[in-house]
Amino acid sequence: MIVAVPLAFGSIAAHAADIVDTAVAAGSFKTLVTALKAAGLVETLKGKGPYTVFAPTDAAFAALPAGTVEGLLKPENKAKLVAVLTYHVVPGKVMAADLAGKMVKPKTVEGETLDIDATGKAVHVNTAIVTTADVAADNGVIHVIDKVLLPK
Repeated sequence: MIVAVPLAFGSIAAHAADIVDTAVAAGSFKTLVTALKAAGLVETLKGKGPYTVFAPTDAAFAALPAGTVEGLLKPENKAKLVAVLTYHVVPGKVMAADLAGKMVKPKTVEGETLDIDATGKAVHVNTAIVTTADVAADNGVIHVIDKVLLPK
């Protein structure tokens, strides 16, 4: 089962906003928001949705090999950046309770599937672990993860 850690988002849940505004307000997704802007995906994730976003923290991006983020942010790598970011998004609103006790392979907006294992104490999304679940947004939900997911 996923256990939400409300301290990471303070009063955000009480004043839900769209996914992008929720991520900005959290303060620990600066790299993700910068990447969304560079990829031209801000308006999409501010749209009607609903979306489920497995959101890597700044620390998750920092753990990538040196130069990876900077390389992805270059204009000539926009298609690759879009692929990486949309691999973190699943159409629809998938809450922790929907996953509890299950192993599922939802299709991402990017087109590939994720391997989600919610049968143990921790929820795994590919090789990442969900550290905070069910962060409400007006147009979906954010699940915070500790690693950046990379499509095949």
